[in-house]
Amino acid sequence: MTDVFASGLLGKQCWLELAGGKRIRLPVERWSARPGAGDAVLLDACGGPTLDIGCGPGRLAAALGERGVPALGVDTSPVAVSLTRARGAAALRRDVYEQLPGEGRWQHVLLADGNIGIGGDPVRLLRRVRELLSSNGSALIEADRPGHGVGQSLARVSDGPWFDWGWLGADAVPRVAAEAGFTVRWVRTHLGRWFTELVPA
Repeated sequence: MTDVFASGLLGKQCWLELAGGKRIRLPVERWSARPGAGDAVLLDACGGPTLDIGCGPGRLAAALGERGVPALGVDTSPVAVSLTRARGAAALRRDVYEQLPGEGRWQHVLLADGNIGIGGDPVRLLRRVRELLSSNGSALIEADRPGHGVGQSLARVSDGPWFDWGWLGADAVPRVAAEAGFTVRWVRTHLGRWFTELVPA
């Protein structure tokens, strides 16, 4: 996603606008805070080296480090990478489709906060995640609530440039996982958020 953590947006309401006109309020305050109770579903499932794709300001990567779990944040935003490093976590400014450290050896890959939408194609993104994971690794994903299905659209943040974005509802997780070469270990909801863990088929 574009750089929602630029200084001009911190502390202000921020919206993701889809090409069809729908607007979705982005919880920038939650992303910038320490992990909350809802994040524990993801954090508790990480038992080994973890790659946090679209790490934002690094709340999850930093929390994993505090737990003694090796973690690396990856984001295309230079501000997000700087904020992650300021929290004491490792981070790289890199696109997920570029060469990344440890390809094929990560125990977990995180796609939190809607980052399954990166690039506008959840199936393609999960196939890339499959390349990053070890054979016994898992993808930990935050999905949309059931009823959203799977889709893609042009989107923009706060009148910024348009980019490709996608979404994955919890109801569509089994189908999308199968297309990408995964099986579903679990799908669960907590505090109004939906999460799933996928393992290579």
